[in-house]
Amino acid sequence: MLKECAITFYYYEDIHSVAPFYEDVLGFELVLDQGLARIYRIAGNAYFGIVDGNKGHLKHQPQSATLLTVVSEDVPGWHAKMKDAGVTGLSEILRGTYCEHFFFEDPAGYAIEIQRFHNPDVAKLFK
Repeated sequence: MLKECAITFYYYEDIHSVAPFYEDVLGFELVLDQGLARIYRIAGNAYFGIVDGNKGHLKHQPQSATLLTVVSEDVPGWHAKMKDAGVTGLSEILRGTYCEHFFFEDPAGYAIEIQRFHNPDVAKLFK
């Protein structure tokens, strides 16, 4: 039986300028370096990749309309880590009826969110 997984790819003008952000600041595990793409494990079977937008299937866009969301039980810990790293566009932790979360940007302006669901029944769907 096949074991599926998912990889989300962001395209960059220069992947070498953003690789340290994903590896050192976010601490994503580098699984595969293909030269024109680097693939990271976020958790379990959730993967994220950065691609050279000059050579990849898609081309780098000057403005992103995507959001990478990482679900975590430790939103305050992630927020403190991002604050210490001096990331761009760091919001305060927002606490709504459905979740607590915050936003920030990677060095190229792509949006990232760290989130925790309040409802335990919803939260267990993402473990």
